[in-house]
Amino acid sequence: MNAVNRRLVLLGGLASAAGAIALPSGVPSWAGGRTTAAAPPIRDPFQLGVASGDPLPDSVVLWTRLAQAPLNPDGFGGMPDASYDVDWEIATDENFGSVVQRGTVAAARAQGHSVHVEPRGLDAGREYFYRFRAGGHISPAGRTRTAPAAGATVNQLKYCFTSCQHWEEGWYHAHRGIAEDNPDLVLFLGDYIYEKPSGRGPELKVRGLAVPEETTTLALYRARHAQHKTDYDLQAAHAAAPWLVVFDDHEVVNNWNATTDRASNARKAAAFQAFYENTPIRSSAKPNGASIQLYRQFLWGNLARFHMLDTRQYRSKQAGRHDCSDMRDRSRTLTGSAQEQWLLNAFESHPATWDFLGQQVFFAQRDTDGRSATCDRSSDAWDGYLGSRERITQGWIDRSVPNPIVLTGDVHRHWAADLRLDYFDHSDPIVGSELVSTSASTSSAGVTPPSDTWYSNNPHIRYYKGERGYVRVTATPEQMRADFRVVSNALERDPAKVTIGTDASFEVGAGERGLRKV
Repeated sequence: MNAVNRRLVLLGGLASAAGAIALPSGVPSWAGGRTTAAAPPIRDPFQLGVASGDPLPDSVVLWTRLAQAPLNPDGFGGMPDASYDVDWEIATDENFGSVVQRGTVAAARAQGHSVHVEPRGLDAGREYFYRFRAGGHISPAGRTRTAPAAGATVNQLKYCFTSCQHWEEGWYHAHRGIAEDNPDLVLFLGDYIYEKPSGRGPELKVRGLAVPEETTTLALYRARHAQHKTDYDLQAAHAAAPWLVVFDDHEVVNNWNATTDRASNARKAAAFQAFYENTPIRSSAKPNGASIQLYRQFLWGNLARFHMLDTRQYRSKQAGRHDCSDMRDRSRTLTGSAQEQWLLNAFESHPATWDFLGQQVFFAQRDTDGRSATCDRSSDAWDGYLGSRERITQGWIDRSVPNPIVLTGDVHRHWAADLRLDYFDHSDPIVGSELVSTSASTSSAGVTPPSDTWYSNNPHIRYYKGERGYVRVTATPEQMRADFRVVSNALERDPAKVTIGTDASFEVGAGERGLRKV
């Protein structure tokens, strides 16, 4: 794949200058449309960039949100109380000389002036470029691609994944690295925003929140999402490739799940609506009040299948941290019975070489004190739901899933681990592996690295790193390689003073079990 024209995608390319109504020379006739009748003139509304996501063989979601003053605390981004016509087009070249589809949609105030376009009839496995126009202004261009056709031979897939990007706690150099890697796909595994200000000291905070109070209303959630989207590097990563996105807890409130009362239905409804409005996901995921259908699957030809999971909405009561009773209770679940059965049903077929489970919380055992029998387990990880983890792991074993790899966010550190069915028996055979991405920016300051004794209690844990970054995965029919990418200093703003490099790499051979350090 050729590198994207960085001026076009990252600097705005054909976008009109901020506040300008006149169209630049060479702009095609599609951009000369009008706003909805009586809608007031606006300044540049594309300050949140563009994005794409949820690619299918014939379709991909194209996203933008109109906001001429993104940080307004009322959540409307400075937009008047009116609807605006938004023109869109998608082309096979970055100069838009070969436009294949175009259309017009309404950006309504009730949906935060967000836009979700789902063009159909696109060619499978093809790179496309897209852009929008509203009120006489043209957006930056984005690059996207459709998934290869089901069963199509795919020789390589490169994707990146990360999570946890607290606005205050670090610059988004990780997203700069992702954009520069030119991936085919990006996965974000939760905590896209944080609902509350950072509790870190001033030395660990690099920028402030425009709306510093905790987000509890739709207006505040919208404003918090908008502030994140103003970041140049995050916009670049969104414009570079389609994204697959799931949430964790901070998109609503810290440590919420179906068994807690930390989030009222009204708060969840507000958070879910803002999440949808600011995310390139399909209209099938549009929330219904305090419920959103987020778990879904994507196929990448005959090479890879992604199972994007939701580990928050459907939990049953978890075991206490030192409570051994009923930890293998068949009724206790992290995913809910419907999502679990959906996943097990998918395991019945094997359309691709690699099965990647994109989810939020640590899957492998972490024995903190060397006394496994005491059941000293985190209640906010799969360790607190041993029966649930066992059923899913046994499910892929019984159904002969060829190459299962779990992808995880949440914990603000890089980890690599091998997986066993019986996590109390370190001699049990390895049945899969887990790759955990550190945070894009959220700090893990004050966390003590594992000791040699800790590693001896957890021989399946192969790697740990407590810096900011992301994971880059390259999958082929023969093997999967994971490069753990590390940002040298997320507190340094100047990109010229920050390096992004690979700290460690692991491979898994197709048909094999267990990570092999490169």
